[in-house]
Amino acid sequence: MGLDILTKDRERRERRERGAVQEARAGEEMRELREQPLDPVAEQEVIDSIEEVYFSTDSFDMVQYELEKLPPELNLQELEQYRDTLKRQQAAVSKKVADLILEKQPAYVKELERVTALQTNLQLAAVICTNARRQLGVAKEGFTEACLGLLANQRRRQLLTGLLQSLRTIKTLQRTDVRLSEMLEEEDYPGAIQLCLECQKAASTFKHYSCIRSTHTHAHTSEQLDVALSKTCKHFDVVHYTKVQRAYSLLGKTQMAMDQLHMHFTQAIHNTVFQVVLGYVELCAGNADTKFQKMQYKDLCTHITLDSYIPCLTDLCKALWEVMLSYHCTMQWHEEHDNAASWRTGSTVVGLAEESDESVDRSYVKKKLEHGLTRIWQVGFICSAVAHQFFRCVLILSRLLRTCGEEFCDSKSEVLQESIKRQSVNYFKHYHRARLEELRMFLENETWELCPVKSNFNISQLHEFKFLGQCRSPSVSPSKLASSGAVPGLELGLFQQYLQEGNPFEMHMEQKEEESEDVLASNGYESDELEKSVYQEYDSDSDVPDELKQDYVDENTGDAPLKSISQETIRSKKRSDYNLNKANQPILTNTTLNVIRLLGKYMQMMNILKPIAFDVIHCVSQLFDYYLYAVYTFFGCNDTYEASGLGLISSRLRSTLNRIQESLIDVETAEGAVVHGPPEERKEKVPSPHLSQLVNLSNSSALFGLAQRVVATESLVFLAEQFEALQSHLDSMMPPAKKPFLQQFYSQTVSTASELRKPIYWIVAAKALDYEQMLLLMAGVKWDIREIMSQHNIYVDVLLKEFEQFHQRLADVSRHVRIPLPVSNVLWEHCIRLANRTLVEGYANVKKCSNEGRALMQLDFQQFLMKLEKLTDLRPIPDKEFVETYIKAYYLTENDMEQFIKNHREYSMKQLANLVNVCLGSHINKKARQKLLAAIDDIDRPKR
Repeated sequence: MGLDILTKDRERRERRERGAVQEARAGEEMRELREQPLDPVAEQEVIDSIEEVYFSTDSFDMVQYELEKLPPELNLQELEQYRDTLKRQQAAVSKKVADLILEKQPAYVKELERVTALQTNLQLAAVICTNARRQLGVAKEGFTEACLGLLANQRRRQLLTGLLQSLRTIKTLQRTDVRLSEMLEEEDYPGAIQLCLECQKAASTFKHYSCIRSTHTHAHTSEQLDVALSKTCKHFDVVHYTKVQRAYSLLGKTQMAMDQLHMHFTQAIHNTVFQVVLGYVELCAGNADTKFQKMQYKDLCTHITLDSYIPCLTDLCKALWEVMLSYHCTMQWHEEHDNAASWRTGSTVVGLAEESDESVDRSYVKKKLEHGLTRIWQVGFICSAVAHQFFRCVLILSRLLRTCGEEFCDSKSEVLQESIKRQSVNYFKHYHRARLEELRMFLENETWELCPVKSNFNISQLHEFKFLGQCRSPSVSPSKLASSGAVPGLELGLFQQYLQEGNPFEMHMEQKEEESEDVLASNGYESDELEKSVYQEYDSDSDVPDELKQDYVDENTGDAPLKSISQETIRSKKRSDYNLNKANQPILTNTTLNVIRLLGKYMQMMNILKPIAFDVIHCVSQLFDYYLYAVYTFFGCNDTYEASGLGLISSRLRSTLNRIQESLIDVETAEGAVVHGPPEERKEKVPSPHLSQLVNLSNSSALFGLAQRVVATESLVFLAEQFEALQSHLDSMMPPAKKPFLQQFYSQTVSTASELRKPIYWIVAAKALDYEQMLLLMAGVKWDIREIMSQHNIYVDVLLKEFEQFHQRLADVSRHVRIPLPVSNVLWEHCIRLANRTLVEGYANVKKCSNEGRALMQLDFQQFLMKLEKLTDLRPIPDKEFVETYIKAYYLTENDMEQFIKNHREYSMKQLANLVNVCLGSHINKKARQKLLAAIDDIDRPKR
């Protein structure tokens, strides 16, 4: 054991000795290599020969790298040579590093000296800072806080001195408010405005004070000035108005003053007429507790008794005269002021900018005043002479004056008649414009739901048409007829009638309101009784005109049908009629009812205002035109009518729609474009209505809004029937020279209402069945068979299934809205036409077909017809010959085929060309094929 330890120690010593010897030998060799003089070029070559990996900055194990480079078989001589190379490289690098160190030695010494000097400076700075802190401590002890407090107090004293001066100025400004109020009370408005402007200029310096910001001097002065301006509307004072205008001129608000003045004039008229009518209403009501002051002016007028009509109207005219006289004086003041200002401008030299501003103000005031003339007169006219019953009284008085003039001196009173006619036309145009806008609002908010009326509903039940029965009733006295203008000149004259006693001008006071309707009442139900009259049954129709007793009018002949037709239709229980579970009630909407009410009111106006009967008829036609146009644009406007080839819109209907769009519809305003054309022409037009967003026309389960389409279309047809029923009465009220207009309106517009059914219901029919699926199924059928088939193709069953579903969906819709027989017939006709044309299109897509294939086509079509006839009672089946003729054309010879192509223009060029191509090889050769295709091209060339 001890020997082993000794042996191991000896071996370790020997290894250390050998290593030391080797290191010494290597060091000597390195010194020898370094000491050997080398050529710089050779030295650089040795350095360049060093591998790049030795210059890498990454951690690099040189020993491991060299050991890995050793070959599998070691050669001592090669190893010694490689070792010598490495030694030379090491020696070259060591020498290079030593040279660089020696080269940089002076710079190193110099930089070291700079570092030493910096260290010395830092030590000196530390000493200076220590001394400074010590001296600051001494200064702090020497100067106390009391001394600094004295300085702060001195600064505060200076600030307070400046604040005292500001407070004195503010106090002066506050005292100015008192003086300003005194000047306003003295009505020295220019001086008050001048003082206010000076105060504002002085206060702008102290605007950072809250007390200055809270002053309302300018606002209070403006309010007082506005009050002073309003006083000139009833009692014009030149001195007062001059002061007010000078004050507004100082403020630079001349234009705003004119806007305010017009507002005050309008408000003065409304307040004046309201107070006058309120006084009469309270006088007539006595001790009633009704709160008349909270009523609207229109409602307040209904409380005027018959005895107070004319006195109230007289007082209204007196009060309005004062307002209009003040307006006239205002215009004169501005004219004189403008003339004086123009003379001063021409005689003195003023600034161009100031002159331009004054000129703009004068021009604006002049235009505003001129425009205000019409506006003030219209407001006064509407609030007095046209106010409901008052207008009727004036018309009766004027009619009586004309009658007296005719009987006394055979005078027609042309001046009076022209004045009444002109004012009536102006008013009625304004009234009609408002009703058209109201109708547009109704249409845009209409959801096209049924208005629940009884099955025996008739327009004679409406309050607006009671005057028709009264005009025919024998209970009306001749004097009343004479005064109302119903039968002029029928009985004794006024002078003979009132020769002994009475006064014709007192007679109108005895007229009861029910003898002549209030033609200017708002739309809708006037009272609970009127509303009830629409929905209840009437036991007696003795006062109903004969033309109003007709329920319906035949669309083709214009004659009234027998009353048993509707009952027979119900008893027949046809499969195409979907209203068997509903009463045969009229289909109309709230909007339709409002239009009918307007028609009654317009007819009352015609009955009272004979001279403007034609203008009223023209406006009546516009009501119907707008309703018809709205129904068409909502439910029937589609760009694919012409492409369908079904002739859905007749030339008469198209010309009617174009006429309405050009004469009544303001297309530019509706589309948001720049408005062109004369203002008067645009004023008579109405923007096109837009369908309510609540109406959904894309729901397939509801047949794409069929219920709404039926209600809209059939309400239009119902409206047209009412117009037809009233044609004779309207014709009797028209001047003879204007009767062609009424006849044209009925023949070209009213009679086209039922024609809208085709384009409106065609949209439903085009979407109700999947015609594209049928074309795909037909494309998969093989038609070039060689044996006659006894079973029809599957696409026939699919198509019949579509019709069954359509039949069921029609029944579902009819549970909510009655579908009249004409409507169901139109729907079935459209669907069958489209299906038959789809069959022809499918047959025209066939590439190859045999005689047996054509027989299969006939079998399919016959199967389709047989099953279809069980679903509908429509006879004959539409376009049946269209399909059969196309199938049979396959068997035609060359000459017959050419004649067929020339005679049957209802088929498309593609369908005819396919017919020729399919027949190629069976009984038509290539030469004949080219000839027939050329004939087809000749037919198609004019269309291109």
